[in-house]
Amino acid sequence: MEDVKRELHETVQYPVEHADKYVKFGMSPSKGVLFYGPSGCGKTLLAKAIANECGANFISIKGPELLTQWFGESEANVRELFDKARAASPCILMFDEMDSIAKARGSGSGGSSEAGDRVINQILTEIDGVGARKNVFVIGATNRPDILDPAVIRPGRLDQLIYIPLPDLKSRQAIFEASLRKAPLAPGIDISVLARSTQGFSGADIAEICQSASKLAIREAILAEEERLKKIESGELDEDAGRSKDEDMLITKKHFNFAMSRARRSVSEKDLGVYEEFAEKQKAGRGEAATNFKFGGEDAEGDAEGDDGLPEDLYE
Repeated sequence: MEDVKRELHETVQYPVEHADKYVKFGMSPSKGVLFYGPSGCGKTLLAKAIANECGANFISIKGPELLTQWFGESEANVRELFDKARAASPCILMFDEMDSIAKARGSGSGGSSEAGDRVINQILTEIDGVGARKNVFVIGATNRPDILDPAVIRPGRLDQLIYIPLPDLKSRQAIFEASLRKAPLAPGIDISVLARSTQGFSGADIAEICQSASKLAIREAILAEEERLKKIESGELDEDAGRSKDEDMLITKKHFNFAMSRARRSVSEKDLGVYEEFAEKQKAGRGEAATNFKFGGEDAEGDAEGDDGLPEDLYE
């Protein structure tokens, strides 16, 4: 996910690490981003990693944790949360399951909808004021971007939308390697073969395959030890005979074969189509350039065509 990490580096680390440069150019650092994409693709993990990367404090809260049955208490929870983040600045504040508290206002009915609307209003108010006093960056994460209130992602709030897709081949191999880095693998286990066989799997699905194979190996080792103890009790074996050695307890191909036979994709093609469609809408929403204005002419520095001299990939 190199492209995603590069985008995160620019949209999250720059405002936190180089806030003074934003001030010098007369603008406030961006206040937040929204991660959206299928479940199990590492949105929360990416947020933790980026906070660690730029040395910021990290506060994570799941949306439903803010909601209570008492009138006014949910809004107070939001204010308290932002106060804590400001006190710990520089701080990255993450709202996981953002769709649970930021649904389009007026989309429901009854008291629960009104309470949700008040919570959204309080969050938007805090985000609007958060950059004026302290260095706090807000990250929202959701797997339902289509139901969010449009005010949440308007410019000046969570205005940078970053799509976290399913892992590609290189990413899948890296996830297998990370999940199995401490596991004793039998010789001949080719992780690249596993990566090629899991097209369309999320990071969580891949981690489940690794856990399943490990559990099978553990179960086999425990059953073998129980069988050995039974034979010792019956007098068939001596006390130390048949004891398993550490180097013999390995995750083998048969364990992976069984784990792969039970593997399942948690993200369907239909779900994936929804995310792709939303991503395309966001690109299309930017529209075409409003003008074809460019400084140039005889009095401009540079050549007659007004070449701006910027790297071609700067704003890709």
